[in-house]
Amino acid sequence: MCMLAAARGTGSRLVKSSRIEVRSLQAYRMDADGRQQLLRLTSSATLSTRAGATASTAAPRRPSITPTTIPISYNSSASARLSQLNNHIPTAALRYSTSSSTSVSSNSNNKMSAQAEHPTVLIPGPIEFDDAVLQAMSTPSESHVGMPFVNVFGDSLAQLRQLFITTSPDSQPLILSGSGTLGWDVVASNIIEPGDEVLVLHTGYFGDSFSDCLATYGAIPTQLGAPIGSRPSPEEIENALKGKKYKAVTITHTDTSTGVLSDPKEVAEVVRRASPGTLVVVDGVCSVGCEEIRFDEWGLDVVLTASQKAVGVPAGLSIMMLSGRAIEAYKSRKVPPGSYFASLKNWLPIMQNYEAKKPSYFATPSPQLVRALNTSLTQILSVPLSQRFEEHKAASKKIKDAVTSFGLKQLASEERFQANGMTAVWLPEGITPADILPHTAKEGVVFAGGLHKQCATKYIRIGSMGVSVTKPELGHIDKAIDALKTGLVAAGYQLP
Repeated sequence: MCMLAAARGTGSRLVKSSRIEVRSLQAYRMDADGRQQLLRLTSSATLSTRAGATASTAAPRRPSITPTTIPISYNSSASARLSQLNNHIPTAALRYSTSSSTSVSSNSNNKMSAQAEHPTVLIPGPIEFDDAVLQAMSTPSESHVGMPFVNVFGDSLAQLRQLFITTSPDSQPLILSGSGTLGWDVVASNIIEPGDEVLVLHTGYFGDSFSDCLATYGAIPTQLGAPIGSRPSPEEIENALKGKKYKAVTITHTDTSTGVLSDPKEVAEVVRRASPGTLVVVDGVCSVGCEEIRFDEWGLDVVLTASQKAVGVPAGLSIMMLSGRAIEAYKSRKVPPGSYFASLKNWLPIMQNYEAKKPSYFATPSPQLVRALNTSLTQILSVPLSQRFEEHKAASKKIKDAVTSFGLKQLASEERFQANGMTAVWLPEGITPADILPHTAKEGVVFAGGLHKQCATKYIRIGSMGVSVTKPELGHIDKAIDALKTGLVAAGYQLP
């Protein structure tokens, strides 16, 4: 990772009419768990203008891995890891001078990031990433079966148990190289068999897509839908389960296309009452890390997600938690899995070995992404998950209150249907995403256009996940609200 220079090896870049040269020293160490930590000591930044040579020095910003408050009683292991990293960063590196006017990626509080200057990405994923997470990827090549990496991978699997809140010895976390969509393939090709009936609870685009994936592997999906902005009721779900025997029910926890939030706990209760043998599968791609999920307590069988959303890691990892029931469903299938790469026959022993800190191999993982995941999970688990969820609710409410004050409505029609990691906003009559998004981009903010095929040109989507929420000093939420307001006016809308 470069501090102020682009990662092209030039060591310098032009910012306005000034030249900033940064020389950095890198040192590596092994921690107690065998993890190779990258420590960054940045020398003075030499600043010179085209008109003349004036120099100033600045130490790097306080490392973003430092939590504001860490209750030791909650997760002492996560706290210890953070403290250990901080103890090996020189005191000089804990200060950052903000006197220079040529800052890169500055926020409203005049604090600086080590990341290159870029628009603030506030879409429902990928999200903005923490400096320490990105720095964790800046490691040399290493063996994916060497003990330093095996220890990190095993630790990450154990951390996922805490994130999903499961202590069952029968459950199994998985970390695979791929996108969240790979999680659908794992379910459809292993846990579901050809000819199995699956009830898909439809709340938007991703219900359609999951159905397509299931059908690709020979399953028979039945979609139970609701009007745009709503979700199937418990009564409708129970009636559907009583009418036919389903191998599984799938739930899109947060549908990224509509911002509709489902209630896996409520659905699981209905399933246990109406059809106890039916598995509960949750697509948590846009919810894990920002919405409450209690894997054991709610009786869930599969929760799948991806790295680039509220988990806070660049795209490239497919993450899952399987229950003992889901694994038994795979083991009792009558025909072999319909996929080779996604086969649990290949992956289960690998994950079990990694979690036991035993080198194992089927297909090459991404050491850099797994290290980034380990860093992000350590940050997430350094405070109570309840606190993290409340922070996302508060940030989401701030955006949603602003949307209402602008005279606009959300696709999610009722508050209980509204996700906390994103907001889908109906645009004023006659205004399309193409009319407003270029103006918000000029404000340095990236929003997403519509995705639902029935109304894609009538709304936009705003993400509120990860560091944009948990680090309010970055000013991302206020920046989103200001950009939305400016964009609406620029597009010709008269605010109330």
